[in-house]
Amino acid sequence: MSISRILDEAADRLTTPSSQRPRASIIIVNYNGGDLIIDCLRSLMDCRQPDCEYILVDNASFDGSVDCAIGMFPAVKVIRSAANAGFGAGNNLGARMACGDYLVFLNPDTVVEAGWLTPLLAVLASDPQVGLATSKILLCDDPKQINTCGNDIHISGLTLCRGLGEPQSNYAQPSEVGAVSGAAFAIRRSLFEQLGGFDSVFFLYMEDTDLSWRAWLAGYRCVYVPESIVRHHYKLRFGARKVYYQERNRYLLLLKTLRWRTLLALLPALLLAEAVTWGFVLLRDRPRWRNKLAAYAWILANWRSVMDRRQATQALRRVSDAELLSRTTTDLNVEQTGRSSVTTTARKVFRPLFDISRRLALALLHR
Repeated sequence: MSISRILDEAADRLTTPSSQRPRASIIIVNYNGGDLIIDCLRSLMDCRQPDCEYILVDNASFDGSVDCAIGMFPAVKVIRSAANAGFGAGNNLGARMACGDYLVFLNPDTVVEAGWLTPLLAVLASDPQVGLATSKILLCDDPKQINTCGNDIHISGLTLCRGLGEPQSNYAQPSEVGAVSGAAFAIRRSLFEQLGGFDSVFFLYMEDTDLSWRAWLAGYRCVYVPESIVRHHYKLRFGARKVYYQERNRYLLLLKTLRWRTLLALLPALLLAEAVTWGFVLLRDRPRWRNKLAAYAWILANWRSVMDRRQATQALRRVSDAELLSRTTTDLNVEQTGRSSVTTTARKVFRPLFDISRRLALALLHR
């Protein structure tokens, strides 16, 4: 059955009052969200649906935003964390306190549009093989442009926004995606628990990719639902530790998920990705070039913990690495970091090289 038909049939059931209607818990993690978290909660209350609960996890904010939220939105359950343990840990805390059969995760800098929730729950309710469902996410500053329609996973583990900057009318059909966007997605509570929730060690960046890949590995699908519209205050920023977290987490993702034979087969692609990321660091983030070295150092210093996480992830396996790799892209869209003659040329040069590397890897895996 097509995703479109699933959405049509299940949406009809979900919009009909019933004692069997599934209940959702909507979870937002806040850290000094300021006015943005207030806008997010206001949009949720404006689109409030029966039989849902709203959970705000505050990661030790000090800007007063959580106190403001408590005063303005009494229907929102607030959980205060004693420390900022990161995005994944905050969401895990919210999930443990949630009552819903479905868990819906939102970024605190998002604004939902009317009717956003029903399509996400509909596709999950109608197909047990759909594990995660993600929204069409538009740019808040320019809703005529896409932020992401699910995420693409590059063969090297790098994660890219799908459709960034393209017209809002694009990606009009439901489809499978490599990964959901952590900015707005839903998952059955039972699957979230089966997967072990978010890996809290990621702290920041790529937790959504890691959760998605574990779902794929366990035999579930990640789908994009264009009928669910969410707007996101997205801006590309390079903070002091962004490269460290993205690169460390990319290595962690690969080491947890892929078999050793696969990593060996992918070695040419992974070495090429190292050349690309080092080039990016030296061109765009040179004062903080040591972040790359710090990412290597963390993996080595925490090797035993990495292997423990690898064992837990491999225990979920129901599909082959070849199937996982077939869902990756070889188009490393470096233009998402800024358009220039350098990024345009790099994209054209590297794509065929990554394509050859993936073909060779898949050939070796099928032998």
